[in-house]
Amino acid sequence: MAQTAKKDAKKDSFWKSMKTEFNKITWSDKTETVKESVAVLCVSVVLGLVITLLDTIMQYGINFLTSIGM
Repeated sequence: MAQTAKKDAKKDSFWKSMKTEFNKITWSDKTETVKESVAVLCVSVVLGLVITLLDTIMQYGINFLTSIGM
């Protein structure tokens, strides 16, 4: 019986600490969310363009090197 009491106490302690942590959460407002979303979108587009540019340059380089051998 002593072990079940300890387990119940641990469960209660866990849920109390979980509730305390959830009360610490702060949600961002609408303007902050929009700003962060726009920033993520811009970075994603720029990174996509950089990857496309590097891929095109490597493709031309490989095509050039393979055309020399023939």
